[in-house]
Amino acid sequence: MDRSPLPTTQAAVTAVRAIADEYGLAMTVGDDIGADQVSRRTSAGLFTAVDPDGSLPHEAFVELAGSPAVSVHLFPDGDAKITVDDVEFHDVPRESVPAFLRSVYTGTAFVKARVFPPGRWLVVPIPGDETHRELIPGTTLTRWLARSIRD
Repeated sequence: MDRSPLPTTQAAVTAVRAIADEYGLAMTVGDDIGADQVSRRTSAGLFTAVDPDGSLPHEAFVELAGSPAVSVHLFPDGDAKITVDDVEFHDVPRESVPAFLRSVYTGTAFVKARVFPPGRWLVVPIPGDETHRELIPGTTLTRWLARSIRD
């Protein structure tokens, strides 16, 4: 699996677009550019567009249509928040986003359930010995999550 570096937010958006094309998914992208626009720059001065080092931060929010419902929030700091059917995966490295999405769409991702302590987790294994695991909130599962259960 190719884990090529994605140095910019735009490179990550291009990689997500390639995944969307590969699986025939519609995609919408929202971009926020400038220190006064991105969500993690709360200390930006009024009418300040660049960071103190002169760079122009770029943040993108990508939604992929279909089942499961997937959104990717790419941050200028090099990480992403990926939401799969209301299950949020925080701090996913930007370079792992394409492999993460491919794992979701190829059926490699699965739901692990336990009786004690009770809970269900969405597990997304990525080639290269990396696994992301998050607790599924609530008690009801979407159709996609329900059919992804493994014992």
